[in-house]
Amino acid sequence: MTTMRAWRLHAYAPAEQHPLRLDEVPLPEPGPGQVRLRVRVCGVCHTDLHTVEGEIRPPRLPITPGHQVVGVVDALGPGVTQVQVGQRVGVPWLHRACGQCDYCRRGQENLCPHAQFTGFHVDGGYAEAMLADAAYVLPLPEAIPDLQAAPLLCAGIIGYRSLKVAGVQPGERIGLFGFGASAHLAIQVARYWNDEVYVFTRSPKRQQHARDLGAVWAGGPRDRPQVLLDRAIIFAPAGEIVHRALERVRPGGVVAINAIYMSPIPEMPYRLIYGERVLRTVANATYQDGVEFLELAAKIPVRATVQPYPWLQANQALADLKAGRVVGEAVLVMEAARP
Repeated sequence: MTTMRAWRLHAYAPAEQHPLRLDEVPLPEPGPGQVRLRVRVCGVCHTDLHTVEGEIRPPRLPITPGHQVVGVVDALGPGVTQVQVGQRVGVPWLHRACGQCDYCRRGQENLCPHAQFTGFHVDGGYAEAMLADAAYVLPLPEAIPDLQAAPLLCAGIIGYRSLKVAGVQPGERIGLFGFGASAHLAIQVARYWNDEVYVFTRSPKRQQHARDLGAVWAGGPRDRPQVLLDRAIIFAPAGEIVHRALERVRPGGVVAINAIYMSPIPEMPYRLIYGERVLRTVANATYQDGVEFLELAAKIPVRATVQPYPWLQANQALADLKAGRVVGEAVLVMEAARP
């Protein structure tokens, strides 16, 4: 097999216009430090949606999206010893970092100015095969099957980092604004830590989903529970939510924004942040975040709510995600790609 099929973005367009095109492309060969893997499943992320619609723009087109990839290594590049042919691995958003800058030396490679990201700087997992940096692929616990593993590789890892950035401690009151792929995994970690979780989402279906996963309260973004929160995490990419989250945390509380893209934050009165409230952002995730979270996910165990799509329905999965028709996470299943 010298060629493969890949979904590629040639021009930005709304998801409902099905912007991805199925191309026949050369099967990539791994270079030094790289591995090639045959893709089994790939999660469909809001970052993919922002990419195809041009809200964030990769440095080149065409590009193959997809950065929540579960696959099996089938070829090694020169110098690769830490990964074996036949090994099942996960490919996350962080493709590689430079390893030399101040951020990398501090263990903050998620902030590396030279970092490259899967499905954005390099071709991702909406394909039959892909290349990955051997130093950044994640070993997958055997207890986590493919369909469950895919959402953990971005939605799960970034949700876990959001809890860390917000400084969540056991037994606290935590607010989650938005309840999609990432939040429905983060709540399971917070409940494992014995936190009370309050969920803010417009969707009655997602409010019920939150209650089913252990939320003590679920309501709309304008609603107010009877208590102030210790921490809040914003998953919805709507700038006005920042005001509402700050209003609902106690003095000394923390609001963390988990969004790679967000609409403008309106001008805010000083009273919203007064009282030593803290507003932080979450930017990508480190390799160590992935290692820690996958170990924790297997231990809890975290269970992703998954909506599988045949691989040939990649455009439909993106359109459904935009329209709010996906509860949990959409996952493309490669086995359905060929009759």
